[in-house]
Amino acid sequence: MSTSSAAQQPSPQLFFQTVNAHQRTEALKAAIELEVFTAIGEGNTTASAIANRCQTAERGMRILCDYLTIMGMLTKNDDQYALTLDSATFLDQRSPAYLGGTIGFFCTPELLEGFRHMTEAVRKGGTAIDAHGTVKPDNPIWVKFARAMAPMMAMPAQLIPKLVDPNPDRKLKILDIAAGHGLFGIAFAQNNPQAEIHAVDWKAVLEVARENAEKAGVADRYHTIDGSAFDVEFGSGYDLVLITNFLHHFDPPTNEALLRKVHAALADGGRAVTLEFVPNDDRVTPVESAGFSLVMLAGTPSGDAYTFAELERMFANAGFASSTIHELPPTFQQVVISEK
Repeated sequence: MSTSSAAQQPSPQLFFQTVNAHQRTEALKAAIELEVFTAIGEGNTTASAIANRCQTAERGMRILCDYLTIMGMLTKNDDQYALTLDSATFLDQRSPAYLGGTIGFFCTPELLEGFRHMTEAVRKGGTAIDAHGTVKPDNPIWVKFARAMAPMMAMPAQLIPKLVDPNPDRKLKILDIAAGHGLFGIAFAQNNPQAEIHAVDWKAVLEVARENAEKAGVADRYHTIDGSAFDVEFGSGYDLVLITNFLHHFDPPTNEALLRKVHAALADGGRAVTLEFVPNDDRVTPVESAGFSLVMLAGTPSGDAYTFAELERMFANAGFASSTIHELPPTFQQVVISEK
């Protein structure tokens, strides 16, 4: 048999890796809960030393660390384990970029429930959890989101003001829709001492945003509007409206209704600033953005990851004059800026 023929032989490897992918999630979750990455970063490099630091059985720790090495989360040389650049940056609790706390949202039972009913969700074309999924009114899952996901959103939150308000030399009245942890509005307030933020979200969620505004020293310029973005009065005269990671939860007609409210709330010359997972027109690249559609299928009745053409059409139908898309490296999301 030729080399080329052998290379074309079918393999069950991808099937086995995928059907067992839950093992990777649980191994990573265990390592975060046991503080394995932090222990290694502190200088504990053998299974025995890591187990002693994390108060586990040595056998259990050796098997876990070997599996993390297989996953690419650790390296191993003889019996010594070490952090990779990624694990040192994002999974050592001593790192300012630590993301381990996000498992409080990503692995919450309420979020995972939709994926356990994926077959029915595909048949139905939307979440099989209940009529509303994760977007039911005042869902407590968004308090978990606000507390767990702030570290992951810190980088894009700091980057967007540099893109949108690079010369912070004038007053800005900013509306932050579905503010969550509040980091996006807070970043604008930190970037521009003349910025006033008005944040919209459920009352319990806004309590988290208020805490973060106080920690950031901008609470005197941070105002809240309790309730659904579809129902509350926004007011008017806003220079910017922030719509971060929100439109993907709903279908285009619902989004257009919201965007008409946004358009009316903006001052002349105002802009809507949208952060989204934006797939290419082929809807399979880039993988992080394109794959987000499955999250919306599992958790919402009609949400999706929208292409720029689809987003552009929604904004145009809501009365916006033009929209442009901007990359936000090193994140894998994009910013859409829409002019009134």
